[in-house]
Amino acid sequence: MTDEVVLVADDDAAIRTVLNQALGRAGYDVRTTGNAATLWKWVSDGEGNVVVTDVVMPDENGLDLIPRIKKIRPELQVIVMSAQNTLMTAVNATQRGAFDYLPKPFDINELTSVVKRALESTIKARASAGGSDEEPLPLIGRSSAMQEVYRSLARLMNTDLTVLINGESGTGKELAARALHDYGKRKNYPFVAINMAAIPRELIESELFGHEKGAFTGAASRASGRFEQAEGGTLFLDEIGDMPPEAQTRLLRVLQDGEYTTVGGRQPIRANARIIAATHRDLSQLIRQGLFREDLYYRLNVVPVRMPPLRERREDIPELTRHFLAQSADEGLPWKTIDDLAIERMKAYSWPGNVRELENLVRRLAALYSQDSIGVEVVEAELAGVGSAPPAEQPSNSISEAVDRHLKDYFSAHGDSLPPAGLYDRVLKEVERPLISQCLGVTRGNQLRAADLLGLNRNTLRKKIRELGITVSRTPK
Repeated sequence: MTDEVVLVADDDAAIRTVLNQALGRAGYDVRTTGNAATLWKWVSDGEGNVVVTDVVMPDENGLDLIPRIKKIRPELQVIVMSAQNTLMTAVNATQRGAFDYLPKPFDINELTSVVKRALESTIKARASAGGSDEEPLPLIGRSSAMQEVYRSLARLMNTDLTVLINGESGTGKELAARALHDYGKRKNYPFVAINMAAIPRELIESELFGHEKGAFTGAASRASGRFEQAEGGTLFLDEIGDMPPEAQTRLLRVLQDGEYTTVGGRQPIRANARIIAATHRDLSQLIRQGLFREDLYYRLNVVPVRMPPLRERREDIPELTRHFLAQSADEGLPWKTIDDLAIERMKAYSWPGNVRELENLVRRLAALYSQDSIGVEVVEAELAGVGSAPPAEQPSNSISEAVDRHLKDYFSAHGDSLPPAGLYDRVLKEVERPLISQCLGVTRGNQLRAADLLGLNRNTLRKKIRELGITVSRTPK
């Protein structure tokens, strides 16, 4: 049995059985489905080495699926089979990026041969690229944390849903936003980014919405804003937590009404740009401090995407390092390698600056050191120079360990005496209350959707809302 997995999609159960048996005898691991939705889930989850799909399926045309597959996994070969034996079917399959087209009925040995050629083609393509299995997105890494990001982005690319990207500085929030744009349906229109923290507060409204001539001192002519510049495309609002309150109010109106006016203008302008926002700050804390509007938060946080810090994806450091070394060489710096001990030292480091800090280190190593292979002594000296020693054990941001730390503090506060009885129920309530409150906030008070999100029966959710004393406010759309 080989490691190659063949994904088969055909609404005819008999054909699925025949292909499963034939490809299984040929040594492949075969997964079969009767619909396009399951096939797309497998592909977007990174499964399978080759796809065999019918054209006509109950939920989607197989040909329409090919471009979507190629956007997120261009290396994945797709073989099309169809009983619609016309020239246009073959032409459409080829134009949309199919590896081969087989009209039904076909010889099973021929199909097995085509599957073998498709897999060989993928291997040759990787070899010709220097053995690199480059990610189709502008994001690097195969860790489970990054796989969650890839799955989220793949499902969001061809939608217009507003996305809020959370993550520490240097984790790649703008790269994720660019991926949503560059591989989505708005890719042929502008991607416009604005960093709220980099613009004086008094100029943010003008930067976002534009201004008319004479709107304020120094406005000598009309100027377009970022909403107008992003027409038809994507507007990326970076560091949204630094947006001043007056600009928050205007942005909320745009998200609610789909219209805006320039500073000094009176004529409403229809907004046609997808909104992606990002922040490294805790917006819920800013809301409690009165620094960020709660209703704007719910408008922006339609779909949250979390970019993990590098300390949560240490297994990606070797691949990221190779990528940055190759980039440095492409830019004219000497080609370098970093030995295994040095990589291990890098994996033990805390990386407070995340991927951006790693990139800067690699470029510095390529630029400043004469040796072709960088050893652990050089890396040790560079990391020591930033004043951070490798921690023996990195704290986790998981809920379980956060609760563990909280309970340690709680028991420590009671000294040798045991705390009052009923601790189990109190801890559960402390976890349940914010969990349910946040879900109700995300669903704008819709209890049916919140119950579905939590995996609870609706009556169970209602009971918990009463028991925990949670106030439900229904926010209008």
